[in-house]
Amino acid sequence: MTFHLAQCNIVKLKAPLDSPIVAGFVAALEPINALADSAPGFVWRLKTDGGDATSIRVFADDQIILNMSVWESMEALSNYVYRSGHKDVLRQRRQWADHFEGVQAAMWWIRAGTVPEPSEAVVRLDHLSRVGASAYAFTFRTIFAAPDDRDTE
Repeated sequence: MTFHLAQCNIVKLKAPLDSPIVAGFVAALEPINALADSAPGFVWRLKTDGGDATSIRVFADDQIILNMSVWESMEALSNYVYRSGHKDVLRQRRQWADHFEGVQAAMWWIRAGTVPEPSEAVVRLDHLSRVGASAYAFTFRTIFAAPDDRDTE
């Protein structure tokens, strides 16, 4: 059985999406999503018919935006996040993102051919916050290997 890496991350914007304060974030959405879509190892990302996930709300605070994607491997995700134009957007996040207390990202392994639900991202983030890194939810700092067939029987 093959496994893919699911990831979620959140950002708490300084202002609503239509504010000039977050215009840089909004302007980066389309190109950074296109970069992800064409990245080696990319499988899927959460989006609406509008092309992004900014209207999908899973938190009470409307300024918390959820991003989710699925990748073929840890290496593929890492290359996209830290070795592509995505890293330039990360460097600019203080311009439009507020400091957020708590866990902002989680990863976990899923069976290839499946996609995670936004509600699952909330559960994984909460678990990581309460329990710490485990095979259930982890980060780039503490990576857990994909399960093998013995683990899924």
